[in-house]
Amino acid sequence: MTIPELITPDRTLCAIEGVSKKRTLEILANTIARAVPSINADEVFRRLIARERLGSTGIGFGIALPHCRMECGSKAIGALITLKQPIEFDAIDGQKVDILFAMLVPENANAEHLDTLSSLARSLNDAGFRDSLRQADSDQALFQAAVS
Repeated sequence: MTIPELITPDRTLCAIEGVSKKRTLEILANTIARAVPSINADEVFRRLIARERLGSTGIGFGIALPHCRMECGSKAIGALITLKQPIEFDAIDGQKVDILFAMLVPENANAEHLDTLSSLARSLNDAGFRDSLRQADSDQALFQAAVS
């Protein structure tokens, strides 16, 4: 799946106050649940936290890809946020994180899960793409930067 297939404008938030890793994961869970009423925010949050306990999803360059498996229909669901101030995220390169792309993947979508994570990581490893996300000054501008 590509970024335009994963996110929607109502699951894209620009320059929010993240405060901490835990709080940021809670914001992501709530953002997804508000946009997709069949999804429970508390369950998403618990699963994202459980995944982080296995190892940080901070992939470097100020990027994190928190993700988990859960019943969310037949396709993956994403949310994108940028933070006003970078936060500690235990990223592999030790840098603080200011761009987070969360993803929920259906329980049985093994190959799709890995393919989508790989595709996201490739996109987010592009410095120009990261810069365009960081330069966005509104939710709509962030969404447009992400999908174009």
